[in-house]
Amino acid sequence: MRGVSEFLSFSGSKGMPLLVSSQGKMENMLYAEELVREFLVFRGFTNTLQAFVKELGTDIGKGFQVDKILELIFSIYVPKFQAENLIELLSFFKQCFSSHETELTSIISDLDVSILRYYIIHAIQAGRKDKVIELFDIHGSELLQKDQEWASWFAIPYIKTPQSEPQFRVYFSKEWSNALHLSLRNFLSKMLYGTMSRIPALMKISSERNMVSRLKGDIKQLNFKLAQLQVLLEEKETQLHQLRSNALLATEVIVGTNSSSNPLAGSGEPTVSGTAASHDICVSATPQAGEREPKYIDDIRPDDTQVSTSKISSHGSQDTGNEVEREEEFPEVRVDFQETFLGHTSPISRCRFSATGDNVASASVDGTVRIWTYDSSAPTSRNATIYCGAEIMSLEWECKSDRLLLIGTADGGIKAWNVDAKRVVCDLSCTETFPSVLDLKCSPVEPIFVSAAASRGPGSSDIGKLGCASLTVWNMRTWKAMTVLPLGEDPPPITSVCFNHNGKLLAAAATDGMIHMFDMSAGLQITGWPAHDSAISSVLFGSDETSIFTLGIDGKIFEWSLQNQGKIVWSRDWSRFCNLQTSSHYKHEMALDADGRRLLVTSNSPRAPIYQVRGHAYGMRTLPHSASITTVDWHPTSPIFLTGSSDHSVRVTSMA
Repeated sequence: MRGVSEFLSFSGSKGMPLLVSSQGKMENMLYAEELVREFLVFRGFTNTLQAFVKELGTDIGKGFQVDKILELIFSIYVPKFQAENLIELLSFFKQCFSSHETELTSIISDLDVSILRYYIIHAIQAGRKDKVIELFDIHGSELLQKDQEWASWFAIPYIKTPQSEPQFRVYFSKEWSNALHLSLRNFLSKMLYGTMSRIPALMKISSERNMVSRLKGDIKQLNFKLAQLQVLLEEKETQLHQLRSNALLATEVIVGTNSSSNPLAGSGEPTVSGTAASHDICVSATPQAGEREPKYIDDIRPDDTQVSTSKISSHGSQDTGNEVEREEEFPEVRVDFQETFLGHTSPISRCRFSATGDNVASASVDGTVRIWTYDSSAPTSRNATIYCGAEIMSLEWECKSDRLLLIGTADGGIKAWNVDAKRVVCDLSCTETFPSVLDLKCSPVEPIFVSAAASRGPGSSDIGKLGCASLTVWNMRTWKAMTVLPLGEDPPPITSVCFNHNGKLLAAAATDGMIHMFDMSAGLQITGWPAHDSAISSVLFGSDETSIFTLGIDGKIFEWSLQNQGKIVWSRDWSRFCNLQTSSHYKHEMALDADGRRLLVTSNSPRAPIYQVRGHAYGMRTLPHSASITTVDWHPTSPIFLTGSSDHSVRVTSMA
């Protein structure tokens, strides 16, 4: 109520506070006026609303816009001899500025006198002495009470040539009228835009809302720049590591050669060449977890030299020898902040960031989906719990906004949840033949999505025991099936699908180890190739879309070239972290960060690996959950990732 009453007194003609300047001054004013209207309607104050609208229509202060006020005085009131309106306006501004110090009050009085004298001079020059006499008849006594100098002005309508009189000559000059224009403009600008002014609380809402919006935009831009700098730092660290590794290889070869040719080599006395003995060359080809600096020759025991030499002999001088990874020794990821969500009561099956990254959807095997936010400053109006009545097997946010969430279940259901309305807007059903909705993907361009469903034995959760497949394209406006993509007779289940950036291509991974590529405009399969010897659990397009990543239950991660089909451009052995044959959930998955340089993979252990894609020898490990990590996802723009676990928790982790 304080803000509304303050604004009403501000917008009236008595005791009005002043505005503070900004480019969005009028926008703030209009927004505040709209809020007042809305409040008066809500309270049922119809008479007050009518009076408010009426006063807005006759806004004597012209929204406190200096140019409009000057136009009102010098282009309407004075030329049209509207003396009453002019005096009313001057009185209005005198009331507005009456709360200020005496010096300003004196300036206001002087300007009032000058404006009235300008009116009189203009009337004399226009031959309308009657308007001057009319002014003095109505307001003469009032003017004399304020200033006795007006007494001599009462004679001006009766003087033949007042412009020749010394007392009045200066007022007829162009210089005086121009000076009045300038003085009045400067004064109004200072008063209406000056730092001494204050804004009513109601008008701060729009400004603060815009400021918060700008700050959020700045934060996103800074986070993006930070991510770019982190990637650049990693590249430089990798280059430094490779340079050290090359120097190390050369040193170890020399050490091995000298050891075999030296007659003392078999006596247990370590022999090192003069080059290798210098303090500038390092020996440890594979530093332990957390090591940033290599060991130097002075710090190496004879056993260290023998181990390093044996590594060279076993791997040779091939480049892959430098890329040997020991996942169990990955350093722990450096964390900026981490939030843990504990709203679920069963193991987590899926978790996904929304299109903007502001909201998170997470599902558990008990058939519930929770929508929440990890940012304490973000609104919680979308937070909700959705009860689906069956195990959740897939989640997908609409790509263009955060408005819709698609949910696929184990009983053939596909629900579309509107997060703003907090209700299911569509409840689709696959055929009874294909009850398991293994994956859902929305097109990044068109209002369509694809569902990958499969037949499944009762109670079966093993990816190898799934039956036949169905790949259906749905329209998100009519919520009807558009077409079924051809897979041939009795096709193996499609476990994972992925659109490219323009939605023209769809990649689908199957349990027989094949990758299928579809042209979505034609609805036909255009190519395919065998990627794994066993089932593929997840498929992703690379960030530059010249490659495809596949995750197989054979414990392999491959990056396949799309320009040279069938060629592997990068690979990793994932089996040390994930043994699908002992997995407690049916499908592992992977996720690429916004830059396509980090690949996060689920794990049977409490930690999940984060691989550095292409040319990066070492990865990282996530902070531990208390049980296996069942689902992962990356924020769409920032170095923040999600991990869901069978310990019922979901974590949001920001990398430092």
